[in-house]
Amino acid sequence: MGKRIIVTGGSGKAGQHIIQYLLDQGHDILNLDLVPLPAPLSDRVHTMRVDLTDAGQAYSAFGSHFHLTEPFREPLGLLPDAVIHLASYARNMLVPDTETFRCNTTSQYNVIEAASRLGIKKIVLASSVSVYGIAYAEGDVEYPSFPVDEEIDVNPMDTYAISKMCGERVARGYARRYGSDIYVLRIGRIVSPEEYKEEMFDSYVKKPDGWAAHGWSYIDSRDLGQICDLAVQKAGLGFQVFNAVNDEITNYESSTTEFLKRVFPNTPFTREMGPREAPLANKKIRELLGFRQNHPWQKYYE
Repeated sequence: MGKRIIVTGGSGKAGQHIIQYLLDQGHDILNLDLVPLPAPLSDRVHTMRVDLTDAGQAYSAFGSHFHLTEPFREPLGLLPDAVIHLASYARNMLVPDTETFRCNTTSQYNVIEAASRLGIKKIVLASSVSVYGIAYAEGDVEYPSFPVDEEIDVNPMDTYAISKMCGERVARGYARRYGSDIYVLRIGRIVSPEEYKEEMFDSYVKKPDGWAAHGWSYIDSRDLGQICDLAVQKAGLGFQVFNAVNDEITNYESSTTEFLKRVFPNTPFTREMGPREAPLANKKIRELLGFRQNHPWQKYYE
């Protein structure tokens, strides 16, 4: 049976693919964003213009109808079953650091608090693998260990990643306070279907030594939709953090371990890795949520 799900930031690159996947699973969606969804998604999903840095707007939007009809006929007076919070500045240097931090942290807090106080028991929060501190470090730094799993201490130095880390901490506290399920997704570099044929992915494969910042890992936007659906469906895990990445390393190296020993010879290993396992490990999300990738990069890369 489909659920009523609010998606924030659904008009963005990841959000559009996530919404399409959720619609295909029979869910009813309301999109909260500052810009509308493009057609044909706009024919099926209403977008409400909401500034989530305003707590009052977040509270009001979470109690909204999902569809504009005259009169309103959808099931009335129902809260959403879940909130998937994607809306944020997606990296550093889109705006000054102070604005990145203000908007990202404030919107995360407002979404988590509003949903929690209204009694919405499932929140899926978009974080980033940048919290591991490599992507936007000041100069080259090394991962503390391989594989990079959710137990590694996160200590980023850039504003974007720090803002995401703050959101994770808020989520942990509110899940404890309200006894709710808040699942944090540390999302890898999102790759849309058309991007497998573009320069960046070609560089992943042909120049792998230069891609430590992305951890030689990625997430297909359609598989990210599956992850969001699984997160909404799975109840009872409380606060959890998941690496939201695909299974395999993004190059043709025959051994992940040997490749990593070559590029980071001083970094220790905490366990034996699979022959082509992605350095940013998705073992936890496969075991707890049942994720199975449907879109390996080799299927699309030429």
